[in-house]
Amino acid sequence: MREQGYELTDEQWERIRPLLPPPARTGRPRADDRKVLNGILYVLRTGCAWKEMPRKYGAYVTAWRRLKRWQEEGVWTRIWQAFLSSLDEEGKLLWSRAFLDGSFVPAKKGEKRSD
Repeated sequence: MREQGYELTDEQWERIRPLLPPPARTGRPRADDRKVLNGILYVLRTGCAWKEMPRKYGAYVTAWRRLKRWQEEGVWTRIWQAFLSSLDEEGKLLWSRAFLDGSFVPAKKGEKRSD
């Protein structure tokens, strides 16, 4: 059963699956990517602690490590770019209304802010 708002639809999963790195060919069998990704989304959307992630998504440590590794490997950027491109092709983005906001980025220690 799909937990409302937290799990990928079949359509979303089919679009994301090819963008994920292939499993390593050594060691233990890899935890199911879709289940782990749904766990990551659950934690990010609810704001719960990793230890509170429902067990149906697998081990929270696996989800946390996969989130970190995929960030380092640029997986999240690839997914984001693929979905943006798709939305753009469908005419669903209004680029004239797009903006960037970097106000949440803290200044590095010792540097003066230019407000």
